[in-house]
Amino acid sequence: ICCGDFQAVRDHVDLSCLACPPKYRDMVTFHEFFSGARVAKVPMVFIGGNHEASNHLLELHHGGWVAPNLYSLGTAGVVQFGGLRIGGLSGIFKSFDYNKGHYERVPYDDRTIKTAYHLRSTDVVQMSLLAPGGLDVMLSHDWPAGIALQGDTAALLRKKSFLADEIRTDTLGSPPARDLLVHLKPRFWFSAHMHVKFAAVVDHGGDRLTKFLALDKLVP
Repeated sequence: ICCGDFQAVRDHVDLSCLACPPKYRDMVTFHEFFSGARVAKVPMVFIGGNHEASNHLLELHHGGWVAPNLYSLGTAGVVQFGGLRIGGLSGIFKSFDYNKGHYERVPYDDRTIKTAYHLRSTDVVQMSLLAPGGLDVMLSHDWPAGIALQGDTAALLRKKSFLADEIRTDTLGSPPARDLLVHLKPRFWFSAHMHVKFAAVVDHGGDRLTKFLALDKLVP
């Protein structure tokens, strides 16, 4: 699995739609998998983050294959794979865009290249229609709000001390993702975005637990 910032860049048009400072834009290797020159050795399911070729993922709004063995869950989606039911929610939460819908279209300007990856209420509504307890695994890019208090918060702050104010004011993470966590009660929830490893356990009562893990950046 990949919890965002997959960067499915096929060509230089996609590269120009990658939301990051130009000096960090790099073709890297995805185009080799897209062309068929290389094939992923194991299947991967991924969601979008805040550093993506948003024009490419827009073509797969409801999910689909970006290359053999590489599958996007779209803005919000669920697949059955390997005996597991896996759900995902792409993008990051920004309150000022949450109720606007996905209006961005290519060519992006300096604003829409960023708003294109913002989470929308329509995505969350789709996921909220799933029955509680029906997911084995849930993916999101930013963390569910409040999750930082469900694990070793002190250890987290030793690594990322600048998060202290956001944790204290409950502004770290995504409130809609928190609502989905409470409603869906998946067995596992994986996130990324903050570039730090962090584990937590959410007790929903009864015998239902969600084990949360935030993934750090992949280091070669």
